[in-house]
Amino acid sequence: MSTHTPDNTTLNNLAAAIGDIPPRPHHAALLEVANRIRPGITFHYALNRGGWYRPGGVMAADGRRVADSLEQWAQSELDDCGGDMHELVERQADKGLLVTRHTGRTHYFVAAYGPAPADFLQLEIEELQEVLDRNLLDAGNPPDDLQGLIEPIAPDVLEAQPVGAPRYQFRRLIDVRQAVARASFGDGRKSELPRMLSEWSHSSAAARGHFSDHWIVALREHQDRYRNPVTSVSLVSRHARELKPFQWNIELSGVELSAQFQAFDRAAGYPSAWYFHLVAGTFTPPKIAYAAARDLDAGFSYLPETEAVLVKSWVAAPYSV
Repeated sequence: MSTHTPDNTTLNNLAAAIGDIPPRPHHAALLEVANRIRPGITFHYALNRGGWYRPGGVMAADGRRVADSLEQWAQSELDDCGGDMHELVERQADKGLLVTRHTGRTHYFVAAYGPAPADFLQLEIEELQEVLDRNLLDAGNPPDDLQGLIEPIAPDVLEAQPVGAPRYQFRRLIDVRQAVARASFGDGRKSELPRMLSEWSHSSAAARGHFSDHWIVALREHQDRYRNPVTSVSLVSRHARELKPFQWNIELSGVELSAQFQAFDRAAGYPSAWYFHLVAGTFTPPKIAYAAARDLDAGFSYLPETEAVLVKSWVAAPYSV
């Protein structure tokens, strides 16, 4: 285990402390707690990703909570009805029960602990709020089975009124060095992420702050078809909202292409950003790299030597992470 990864007791205490903090716009109280994880390690806010939700519970029309989990409640009620969905519908038809959902966004905080690109911790905290989602039953379209009750195709939706205060919830703490070391594709191939990180270390981008100043990781853990654990790691730019795709055309080269590289790097805040978004993002199309390689072969010298090396290496062996 990495010396930078807290033990389970520390993580449990962290999760409990975070759960007691009311969310605030700048997360000052949360950061104060997070910065106790390891002496000398300071977390900084990176970005947030929202727009997701989780199933909630069941509420009575008067606001009384019936159940925290819709799925567990529905299964229990169906069992009480001997598995007869029609009887369940009859029992609940006049109660006016409502279903909630937890709307959420994930906040990412990073703390570098060494000079290498992967030498950082990433703390992920969810901000959740329970809101009304829909009527449990639609009189004109009653469910035929449990799935239709839990996830109806055409729900009888309600205005998303809050039924609880926003709250923080600890999601996970990642040692990115460890995550990169065990990352692989679903078919067992090793991830290309170490190659990118090595290129970063030897590029001019490394002189403009730590890798975590510009990127976070998106970690996905699942099982392959043989039930072996698989960890896949992708990258998310901290500057994605400021970036715009290249204005590509087949004749783009020379001064015009150089100007686009410079504009992209300025928006991202570090040199060679266009190249790393070729490898890890969706903003730089591969055709741009091939056009730059043709310019290099033609004698253009608008790219710094470090970038020219990256382009030539990528064209010889293209990859993405």
